[in-house]
Amino acid sequence: MPNAAPTQDVVLYEELTPHIALVTLNRPEKRNAVNPALSEALEAIVRRIEADPAIRVAILTSSFDRVFCAGADLQAIAAGQGKGTETAAGGFAGFVYALRKTPWIAEVEGLALGGGFELALACDMIVASESARFGLPEAKRGLLANAGGLHRIGAVLPRNLAHEMIATGEPIDAARAYHFGLVNRVAPPGGTRAAALDLAELVAANAPLAVQYALQGAKMAAAQPEAFGRVIATERFTALRATQDYEEGPRAFLEKRTPVWTGR
Repeated sequence: MPNAAPTQDVVLYEELTPHIALVTLNRPEKRNAVNPALSEALEAIVRRIEADPAIRVAILTSSFDRVFCAGADLQAIAAGQGKGTETAAGGFAGFVYALRKTPWIAEVEGLALGGGFELALACDMIVASESARFGLPEAKRGLLANAGGLHRIGAVLPRNLAHEMIATGEPIDAARAYHFGLVNRVAPPGGTRAAALDLAELVAANAPLAVQYALQGAKMAAAQPEAFGRVIATERFTALRATQDYEEGPRAFLEKRTPVWTGR
């Protein structure tokens, strides 16, 4: 594997290509439940990716094919380490509220429930196995999804379906998630890596700043009236026009060659 560089054991980092990073949750014996060590490790990797202009896309995955992430580690919470499952900058798992310009793709095999689903929702895109299940079971335990689940699920699913998932705590399968637009692509079990990498390569082939600015604008405008969305889009476009990549794209098209993106 090129440029393999494991960090802490609980989260692994690797570069699949010069522009695509793979980040693997690696507590299979605990179903990747989030404890303080995992939160700190994932936050450090987010910072590493944000500081590396060569990385244009990150894929978040699991070393356990039956569970993407089981949410918070209840043993850590029982031991008084509940606050350690969050970081000041990134929120739950050091990730769900982290400021990120690099696009992230969640690669989900198996279950993504509670905090695990919230990790997937915090990504920009989701590739899922046919065996994947997504849910917020917090209501069954007298809790609520406070790591982005409550407000993000309503942004990607129809209102009534989002309300049903929140109120019943019952999960939906990958086929239904794909039908309603929660999931970008569905692959056979064991085939999510290839599907996620294919999607990541399509993203990485584009001008990195154009992708980043466009996603930032889309997120900022999503919950705003149309007029405000136009203001945001104009602001992001103005910033993009000042970059070298903005000039490179049309020039390469006219010269009938592959663009050389600099990220500047």
